[in-house]
Amino acid sequence: MSTPRFLNLPPGVAPHRIETPQGTFAALQALPVSGVVERWPALLVPGLTGSKEDFIAVLMTLAQSGRQVIAVDLRGQYETQGPDDPAAYTCPSLGADIDALAQVIGGGEPIHLVGHSFGGLVAREAVIDGRTRFASFTLMSSGPSAIEGRRARSARETMREVAELGLEHVWHHTLEPEALAAGVSEEIVAFLRKRLLANSPTALRCMTEEVLGMRDRTDELRQIDVPTLVLFGENDDGWSPETQSEMAARLGAESVVVPGAVHSPAVEAPETTAAALVRFWNAAEKHYLDTRSTAV
Repeated sequence: MSTPRFLNLPPGVAPHRIETPQGTFAALQALPVSGVVERWPALLVPGLTGSKEDFIAVLMTLAQSGRQVIAVDLRGQYETQGPDDPAAYTCPSLGADIDALAQVIGGGEPIHLVGHSFGGLVAREAVIDGRTRFASFTLMSSGPSAIEGRRARSARETMREVAELGLEHVWHHTLEPEALAAGVSEEIVAFLRKRLLANSPTALRCMTEEVLGMRDRTDELRQIDVPTLVLFGENDDGWSPETQSEMAARLGAESVVVPGAVHSPAVEAPETTAAALVRFWNAAEKHYLDTRSTAV
């Protein structure tokens, strides 16, 4: 189980709520300590059982590159409210939320988009639907289609337990013992319990169905003219490194393998992950400006 390194927010990071036509979203906002924003903003989208807090360890490093950086909770996830309607939690519906968030955050200017795990599948919908112009797109520990291997088996079992026994049962009989066995601190264990129980059970069930049944949209994504990065841990157990490398090749995208990381590079190797994102974002912005200058 990958957990946030710390829960105390660093300087320059603050809770935030973003109002959009799709609803209100809980977020963490990071700004440069100087207060000077010189580059395009970035939006970070968490995975299925995660939240905005999964990005705490990288937020300030990313913001110090001269950007506003926003990490959000998806609809029905932790501190963002969601309805009981299953249709609200399909990838296209959640992708529309990302479009709305990006348009508010960017104010009409391009924005960098990062999706972790299931969040990558959701963010991919926003890129493909063409409603928003993105400066770049990063798939972080996210594959071309349904999740694989051990995590797929775990997701099916968790979905069954949530439906039959409820979130409290899943926490006490599965997730809490795993966290304690991994030596997770009491503070983090308390946070993980609070986060799980705050999730909408409908959202968890429907999002799990989405990640287990996702079709391959790589060819569609390749048709979109947006710089794309595929970033993953060398020991990823969600989508294998081989699967993600093959996806990057099909996309003609840059690929970054994070040494020592498993499925959550932003938690397990934050400095390496942040450095890779900043370098990629800077290159994408330079390419955009050079292309526009040539066109003019």
